[in-house]
Amino acid sequence: MTPEFVVALAKQAIILTIMLSMPMLGLGLIAGLAISVFQAVTQIQEMTLTFVPKIIAVFLGLLFTAPWMMEKMMAFTTNIITNIPMYIR
Repeated sequence: MTPEFVVALAKQAIILTIMLSMPMLGLGLIAGLAISVFQAVTQIQEMTLTFVPKIIAVFLGLLFTAPWMMEKMMAFTTNIITNIPMYIR
C-alpha cells in the first residue's frame, strides 16, 4: 500500500462525503435564506423561527435522497471490501 494509494482512497472518501451531504446542506441553506428574507420583510426577529423550517427541509431532503445516498455508500464500501486482497499486496 503506497502513500499515493492512501491519499487517493482518502480523496475518494472525502468527495463521497461532500457529495452525500450537499443536498441536505443546500436545502438547509435555501430554507434559512428564505426565512431570513421573511424575517427581514416582516421585521419579526424571533430566533427560534428558523429552526423548524430548516429541520423540516433537511428531513424531507434526507427522505427523498436516502435511496441514492445508500446506493453510493454501498458501492463505495463494496469496492473497498472487494479489493482488500489488492490492498494487502
